[in-house]
Amino acid sequence: MKILVIEDDADINRILCRYLAKEQYQPIPAFSGTEARLQLKLDSFDLILLDLMLPGVNGEDLIKEVRDYSLIPIIVISAKTSLEDKVHTLKIGADDYITKPFERDEVLARVGALLRRSRQSSTPDTLVGEHNYTFKQLVLSPSSREVTVNGKAIALTAYEFDILLMLLQYPDKVFTKEQLYQDIWKSGYYGEDNTINVHISNIRKKIKEFDEASYIKTIWGIGFKMDLV
Repeated sequence: MKILVIEDDADINRILCRYLAKEQYQPIPAFSGTEARLQLKLDSFDLILLDLMLPGVNGEDLIKEVRDYSLIPIIVISAKTSLEDKVHTLKIGADDYITKPFERDEVLARVGALLRRSRQSSTPDTLVGEHNYTFKQLVLSPSSREVTVNGKAIALTAYEFDILLMLLQYPDKVFTKEQLYQDIWKSGYYGEDNTINVHISNIRKKIKEFDEASYIKTIWGIGFKMDLV
């Protein structure tokens, strides 16, 4: 699995590449947003590790550019620790967010979890049966990992797809944020429950482009379920 490591601090970039190489990944370093943009044009990658404060093209603009043409998994590793920064970064298309200073085991756990989620092959963890799931005007196909609303395809990230799949498999069940995080990320719950809020918000926004009906209901103080009304 080839991973693009975009970090302008040479020491941090080298450390991240060393962590990844020891786990048999193939890390490719980039030290600016401009260099990363060129790498993305020249090669294909399975995942991006991205700092936000970069020379040339900054991390936020790079996320927006990548999301215009690809759903490649993106994990941000940043010294920005405010909730606003995390929420904004997830809303514009990042899949996960790790704050500096980071721990080796957490980085590798999140990389592994996201790579597993992004694979197109069906697995027992993500697929129950071979049938499609239909809800109102939405159709989800686990085998092809495609979602349509009113016949129009919507582009979901790996985590967004798996959250929606879990909710559709048990439409009467209320899932807490912790349950969703533990079941989808499969790497331990780090208390980042606002991550779930942002991914749910992104799913709703993408569905709403083609249908104004409510699909996911918030059960205040508990979690989320499909809106059966």
